[in-house]
Amino acid sequence: MRVLGVDPGLTRCGVGVVEGVPGRTCRLVAYHVVQSDPADDLPRRLLHLERSLTDLISEHRPRSVAVERVFSQHNVRTVMGTAQAGAIAVLVAARAGLPVELYTPSEVKAAVTGSGQADKAQVSAMVTRLLRLDTRPRPADAADALALAICHIWRGSSRDRLAAAARAQQAAVSAARAQQAAVSAARAQQAAESAARAEQAARARQATGGGAS
Repeated sequence: MRVLGVDPGLTRCGVGVVEGVPGRTCRLVAYHVVQSDPADDLPRRLLHLERSLTDLISEHRPRSVAVERVFSQHNVRTVMGTAQAGAIAVLVAARAGLPVELYTPSEVKAAVTGSGQADKAQVSAMVTRLLRLDTRPRPADAADALALAICHIWRGSSRDRLAAAARAQQAAVSAARAQQAAVSAARAQQAAESAARAEQAARARQATGGGAS
């Protein structure tokens, strides 16, 4: 399973690509940091991010995308930029037809380090260890993106299985209802045809009786 993780940000957007299966060591595919100049206009920066993420998805061909869920901070301007970058990541993944999962920072930290209160240094150290890297991924945005991908491989796969099971169950229910509706329609048609034949026979008898008199 190949996952592309996105640590959203306007100035620096971390992107990490990891392969693996639950319960086993993951393998690093690549990591990138998409940067934009804060002095540029917002539309230009968002367009650059959109094009960069589109190219990276096309290059690495992940099966799913994991994006960090934006949470409240004191700096509203920072939150807005992060939210906009996250929305671009979700849009790009949806356009590519890929499933998207959102994770809070605490969920990612807990999945990678075992503690939802871990700091960036601890996350980076565990990512380095889990992926068996010689050096830590830098900057920290790249390490966070890789942590997101690892989190989705270990936790998201179970969510995907549950979602697939739910979809299959819903499809089975819909098929059963459609079959029941078809049977009911067929029975109604048969009843209507029987009533029509009975009415036709009654008219025939009435016509025959009138002719005899």
